[in-house]
Amino acid sequence: MLDDKTIEAIADELAEADRSREVVPLLTSRYAGMTIEDSYAIQKCWSDRRIAEGARLVGHKIGLTSKVMQVATGITEPDYGVIHDDMVFESGAVLPFDRFSNVRIEVELAFVLGERLEGPNVTIFDVLNATDYVVPALEVLNSHIEMQGRTIVDTISDNAAMGAMVLGGRPVKVDAHDLRWAAALLYRNETIEESGVAGAVLGHPAMGVAWLANKLAHHGQSLEAGEIILAGSFTRPMWVERGDTVHADYGELGSITCRFE
Repeated sequence: MLDDKTIEAIADELAEADRSREVVPLLTSRYAGMTIEDSYAIQKCWSDRRIAEGARLVGHKIGLTSKVMQVATGITEPDYGVIHDDMVFESGAVLPFDRFSNVRIEVELAFVLGERLEGPNVTIFDVLNATDYVVPALEVLNSHIEMQGRTIVDTISDNAAMGAMVLGGRPVKVDAHDLRWAAALLYRNETIEESGVAGAVLGHPAMGVAWLANKLAHHGQSLEAGEIILAGSFTRPMWVERGDTVHADYGELGSITCRFE
């Protein structure tokens, strides 16, 4: 495993890449034997520094929970990242394109917890009981490590490519809608680019939240009441450019719109 000095140096490098919108070389090509535990330590170091500077932790994202995302990235197991308060936008927002690198959009559902979830034996039923409501969400990916050849270790270190999320649509209670069949059409500049259903996320999007609660238990952490949990994308990531308008139609659950300037 990497020593503390190296972990801090990598966190420094990624923080600077975020500020400058640079892309750094693969970590796994420079640090032989780097582990998943190392990558989560780097992520935590980076997040703790942001919190010390005034950011507030408001939730977590789960990535790579659907087959389509695993095929798109070549990575075959889920990961997670943290969400800070300055990453949260509402539908209709204009997002600064220059804030992000390798900008892509994913279609997801966000679970807003009403109760604490603590692993290691959280089930889908625990998640549904603990959820206050579910709401449509878009995730903006923000990648600072070169794309070609990335492994899960690279991705986790980079906060699982979490850049921002846009919340919108119609919030629903978990028993008011069969969440497996929550569907979305994803538009870029009035053209449908992607579509999917939430059941593609581990069979049910709540399964991603259960996975996260149990994974966090290994790090002595839990999911707290009030946190927003992005359960994972059920479409491939869609590239966006400056000036693009993004619209996601979730049918009965409403829609989300944002623009990048």
